[in-house]
Amino acid sequence: MKEQATAFWERFVSGFQYVMELFTTPLFKLGESEISLSTIIYIVIAFVVLNFVAVKSKSVLVKRVLKKANLEQGVSSTIGTITKFLILLIGSIIIVQSAGIDLSALSLLAGALGVGIGFGLQNITDNFISGIIILLEKPIKEGDRIEVGSVAGDVIKISVRATTIQTNDNISIIVPNSEFISQRVINWSHNDRNVRFRFPVGVSYKEDPEKVKKVLLDVAADNQNILKNPTPVVLFDEFADSSLNFYLAVWTTTHTDKPSVLKSELYFEIFKRFGEQGIEIPFPQRDVHLIKEET
Repeated sequence: MKEQATAFWERFVSGFQYVMELFTTPLFKLGESEISLSTIIYIVIAFVVLNFVAVKSKSVLVKRVLKKANLEQGVSSTIGTITKFLILLIGSIIIVQSAGIDLSALSLLAGALGVGIGFGLQNITDNFISGIIILLEKPIKEGDRIEVGSVAGDVIKISVRATTIQTNDNISIIVPNSEFISQRVINWSHNDRNVRFRFPVGVSYKEDPEKVKKVLLDVAADNQNILKNPTPVVLFDEFADSSLNFYLAVWTTTHTDKPSVLKSELYFEIFKRFGEQGIEIPFPQRDVHLIKEET
């Protein structure tokens, strides 16, 4: 019985030594460092734990710490993302060094990869940095009515890479953040949603400008989408070739994102009131003089 126990123990020790040799035997060399199976397993487990810590740290920072600071969601998310990347970067360096891997052996490879990745990720990096600038400086924010290039709509989401704009046709357009830094951006609601629009109106030369002014102001006063303060204004713009041209300048909060709808409402009512008041809307006229030559 004693002999069986001794034989079992010897086999166990022998098996344990074999397993240890299997895990510790170098599989390949990286510079001056020998990489074994145990090193690979350590690195994999360490990176899994590091990723968990980074994600958890971002969640706690955004949902608990930064939430108490009353920061906007986009700014908090950006700070959390940067913090996560820093944790991953610093943790990766610590893990590699603690595994006994000589980082100098990777310097040449990292340099070559860095150049290639630098060219490939240039646009992504540009958009990422632009997104951070947008979220910190706040030239635009969620809910703003903006125009950039040929795109006009409401900002519904700002991320570190791109901004989502929703048009009046309910179409979402993803715009890279770099375009907001390199191009001219019109923000209709940067300070508030109150915006003034000027709508042109032309009448015949025979009409009384004061009468036209009164009708236009009455139309503006009766429209519930136009603010009473600041008050609407009628501007006499010019003596054109075929008409007296005016501008009806009105302020609105509700139609900042749909000025064409407000314009249509006003023009329908102006046309109706002009007809009731006998005010003529002109059309271009040309006088043609025929000269008959004697033969």
